[in-house]
Amino acid sequence: MKIITLIENQVNKAGLLAEHGLCIYIDTGTQKILFDTGQTNAFIKNAEKLGVDLSEVDSVVISHGHFNHMGGLPAFLELNSKARVFLKKEALNHKFSNGSKSMEPSIDLDKHKDRLEFVTQALEIAEGVFIMSEIPIIDETDTNFQKCKVTVGENITDDKFPDELFLAITRKNKLSILSSCSHRGITNIIREAKVHFNLPIKLILGGFHFKEFAAEQYVNITYYLNQIEPETIGICHCTSMQKYADLANDCHTNVMYNFTGNTIRL
Repeated sequence: MKIITLIENQVNKAGLLAEHGLCIYIDTGTQKILFDTGQTNAFIKNAEKLGVDLSEVDSVVISHGHFNHMGGLPAFLELNSKARVFLKKEALNHKFSNGSKSMEPSIDLDKHKDRLEFVTQALEIAEGVFIMSEIPIIDETDTNFQKCKVTVGENITDDKFPDELFLAITRKNKLSILSSCSHRGITNIIREAKVHFNLPIKLILGGFHFKEFAAEQYVNITYYLNQIEPETIGICHCTSMQKYADLANDCHTNVMYNFTGNTIRL
């Protein structure tokens, strides 16, 4: 199984683009999956450079409804005529920040509504690849809802991200977890995956949204990560380079930065 990061905030390979967003490509050997689509079509340009044929993608999973995670979806759907798009219905609600800045992509999915699949429970979309639709909040301190608002019907409320999804991959009796932004908390995501699969953890990959966390929050999360002992932690996107450096120093395992163009094999 091959995991290639098609777009994220950082890049260290000539000829590739970076942007504040995330798109991860997964090739299981029999199925091809996209996890998010960044905020523009930059991931498509990177895919061409990396030899990834996006027309062959079978499934797209949208982690949540922010502009930098599904903004590239219309461009993808124009070049790929077969992929189903998996997301939670709440991802289509109007999202914005306290400052009224829109956090949702300016896209119209009506043209492609027959390709949308609304996820309501854990779903296996390829052998050993599961969309996890529920993230119970066990640790309230490990959440990032700051400044996030959402319109539901006639009401404006704090966005606690009921639309957030993550991926769980089981392979060779080990569990890998892919999270995009972890608004509902990376430790809460891991706990749900461990309850569901009860397997040792090989890889935790994605954005942890640590940038604005207080010192005590960070200490609690790193303590938990050290308790569960994953083989590898790969951070990117909303975690920040400073927190990457801190994690590399404070975690008792291999910590890597998952930059644009990086390839991981499971």
